[in-house]
Amino acid sequence: MRVGPYIIARRYNYREGGKVRKRTLCNLSDWPAAHVEGLRGVLKGGTVIAPDRDAFTVTRSLPHGHAALALGTARKIGLDGMIGPDGNRCRDLVLAMIVARIIEPGSKLALARALSPDTAASSLGTILGLGDVDEDELYTALDWLRERQPAIETALAKRHLKNGTLVLYDVSSSYMEGSCCSLAHRGYSRDGRKGTLQIVYGLLCAPDGCPVAIEVFDGNTGDPKTLAVQVEKLKQRFGLDHVVLVGDRGMITQARLTEDVKAAGFDWITALRGPAIKDLMKGGVLQLSLFDQRDMASITSPDFPGERLIVCRNPDLAAKRTHKRQELLDATERDLARIQAAVTRKRNPLHGATAIALAVGTVIEKHKMRKHFDLDITDTKLTFARKTDAIAAEAATDGIYIVRTSLAADVLDDAGAVRSYKSLSQVERAFRCIKTVDLQVRPVHHWLADRVRAHVFLCMLAYYLEWHMRQKLAPLLFDDTDKDAAEAARDSVVAKAQRSPAAIRKQTTGVTPDGTPVHSFQTLLADLATLARNTIITAVAPNLPLTVFTRPTLVQQRAFELLEVGL
Repeated sequence: MRVGPYIIARRYNYREGGKVRKRTLCNLSDWPAAHVEGLRGVLKGGTVIAPDRDAFTVTRSLPHGHAALALGTARKIGLDGMIGPDGNRCRDLVLAMIVARIIEPGSKLALARALSPDTAASSLGTILGLGDVDEDELYTALDWLRERQPAIETALAKRHLKNGTLVLYDVSSSYMEGSCCSLAHRGYSRDGRKGTLQIVYGLLCAPDGCPVAIEVFDGNTGDPKTLAVQVEKLKQRFGLDHVVLVGDRGMITQARLTEDVKAAGFDWITALRGPAIKDLMKGGVLQLSLFDQRDMASITSPDFPGERLIVCRNPDLAAKRTHKRQELLDATERDLARIQAAVTRKRNPLHGATAIALAVGTVIEKHKMRKHFDLDITDTKLTFARKTDAIAAEAATDGIYIVRTSLAADVLDDAGAVRSYKSLSQVERAFRCIKTVDLQVRPVHHWLADRVRAHVFLCMLAYYLEWHMRQKLAPLLFDDTDKDAAEAARDSVVAKAQRSPAAIRKQTTGVTPDGTPVHSFQTLLADLATLARNTIITAVAPNLPLTVFTRPTLVQQRAFELLEVGL
């Protein structure tokens, strides 16, 4: 008790000679405050801790926020249920591989170490209750996922596709390590690694860019040859009687339209290739006067019966292509002039038609300008001149592209058709995420064909999860959250896409409207990783460890609120 400025541990009353008297057993007024509080705790039933022992000790601290957020999102969107049933270890291992592909891509061996308790790199393995994990288990889970791929893709299609909807399709490739995989072949490399073995894969996406299915092909498969498999998948496995297939001009060729798309009863939106555009100009169907007062016009041609051709001209694109062509022409002339000087020099001249042609061929191959030069090569002479008429004819088509579609104007207007074709950029964005900084599908180290297919499918599922995370986290990211304002910022659908004023403010100021720092997806994950899961033991109960999370920052708290998941 406290009496005035004195602290008294115990006082009692008694009678003596008919009078009530008080006796103090212990006066603690001279005790340090810490000792007094310790005694107060003991009197309340607490335990005294020796001064040479810590009240509590942090025995383990693991990065937690990024893993908890990604895994919580996977469960919230039902991805775990689509992959497999609860209690299935293969399902949990696949979930771990998907989340790990987002937070820290790496090999299966590295992941096995990162998930095991003694060598954990994050709290992911602990949250899932995986215990010790070895790489053989991960390979077994990958094989299990491969068997589940058709069922999972069907579930995704049921959720995101329906009859009559747009379906975006595009193709990319990735290089391989080793030479034992039966899928690995030399082909057109989109990675810029000529001469390397590679695989080709085609990605189907919903109209909003959400991935639905992916298929792996031999590395020497041409883009058009991948289309038949996708049409059959949409028709047979997904049970879609009618969709509008949107694909690149190099893939949806006339032959593929006739044999695959039309035969399946599908409509399409694609674009004409350069030679077809030139033929329309030569035939007088396409005239440049169409663009005197507008940048888009609809035409028809007997060469494309039953189709609408929406002709577009982007002046910014035209100027860019004209400038690029002029740079290549000038560079080609400089290199050819250097060879010409070597042919005519007096000392040790370059002579012989074969030797001169080889040197010229190297220049032509480098700049891709053979069609624009007249060349005359003899044993002792090299002359060249620009084909001005051919250059002018090509320049006339700069900035012009033609979208072709089987849809009638009352179903989808001209602007809608162009906008739908441009939405293929969402598939290209998916490939960038899958291939480069986010998910790093390449290089592929697997040798078995089905393992390669499972690895690519795993990366697609990781992008599916990332896509959903990005949609919710957009207010914290540099992503544009006001698409309507961005669309209104440009004069025409043909013009270059613009960012909304809100996105520009985020980019220039580096803060969101509520004052929090703006992040890229990767820097936000790095920030979330600093939210740690700590294992603590106390001196009172050292055999009963406690789990304590660090207090979230404003950014971390906001991220969990946006995704509506808990720690």
